[in-house]
Amino acid sequence: MSNRPNQICTNCVMDTTDSVITFDENGVCDHCNNYYTNILPNWDTGEGGKNALQEVIRKIKEDGKNRDFDCIMGMSGGADSSYMLHLVVKEFGLRPLVFHVDGGWNSELAVQNIEVMIDKLGLDLYTEVINWEEMKDFQLSFFKASVPHLDIPQDHAFVATLYNFADKYNIKYILNGGNYSTECINNPKEWLYFGTDMAQIRDIHGQFGQIPLKNYPFSSVLRHKFFLRYIRKIQVVKPLNYMPYIKEDAMQFLQQEYGWQPYPQKHFESRFTRFYEGYWLPRKFGYDTRKVQYSSLILTGQMKREEALEKLKHPAIDEETAAHDFEYVATKLGISVEELQRYMDAPNKSYRDYKNQEWLFNLGTRIFAILGLENSPKR
Repeated sequence: MSNRPNQICTNCVMDTTDSVITFDENGVCDHCNNYYTNILPNWDTGEGGKNALQEVIRKIKEDGKNRDFDCIMGMSGGADSSYMLHLVVKEFGLRPLVFHVDGGWNSELAVQNIEVMIDKLGLDLYTEVINWEEMKDFQLSFFKASVPHLDIPQDHAFVATLYNFADKYNIKYILNGGNYSTECINNPKEWLYFGTDMAQIRDIHGQFGQIPLKNYPFSSVLRHKFFLRYIRKIQVVKPLNYMPYIKEDAMQFLQQEYGWQPYPQKHFESRFTRFYEGYWLPRKFGYDTRKVQYSSLILTGQMKREEALEKLKHPAIDEETAAHDFEYVATKLGISVEELQRYMDAPNKSYRDYKNQEWLFNLGTRIFAILGLENSPKR
């Protein structure tokens, strides 16, 4: 956490819990200014975006001729991916293979939300189950390392498995529910570090892991950002960036049309992420990811700043739920509550305390920015 005097942005709700945040003369943070300078001028949700998306859809359909599927999309059960699935099938006429990675932490609600979407749309669902003993050991190594980015074992598995599958079966288009409308501000790098830094992953698991990760899927940043994208020509398409997207409206539509049920917070479709973002990060490190989520919604006109400030006065999950989740996570990981508490009480570390390839990510970000391929760099 930062030792600076506490300061909050006058425009959003990002503050000095992001230790490298800066403010202009009006008290507006660099997250907001990046949005206004780099994202908004290049983000077209009007006629231009519509035409660009139609061209992308045409290419996907052309490439998918004589195939069982013309694209692949990851499905978590969250609002963004669920609404995108509805759009690409019902509005655009695509034939996606819906791909779900089970990392061992699915909530019952997430499973239900995936099933109602798949059933009503008449689609095929492919589920890849990650070896639990390896996932458990990998996640425990991050707890032992005392770093904030505990979600890397899950996130890396999702990304790597999806890319590996697309490459193996020569599927050239991956649909992604990511969008500027709800994610125009990135989590600070010190909160949630890059999930594909193989130097960091090897160092942390090498120091704290107990078993070899023989079956766990890996994909380095160079492999999926360069080799698969430019050599294998696998493209990631984010349809929600080409159109107006209001999350609250989308969730209401999903409830009415499919019986889909909302989650208390973004990313809470995973039991682990609910515990991690709702309790562990704010309690141990002082990092509240709701500040990022709410600030994105403020910038895109979907939430009032006053509403966000009021919500932030209360914890993301109550003490009773937190205690229950604490015990659940410990049991699931095969350790005692006391051992998990020791990890909570251990001195905090950051990605800088372990081997990393931050320089490589920074170089890639600069190159992508020069080429106009990256509008929202992770600082």
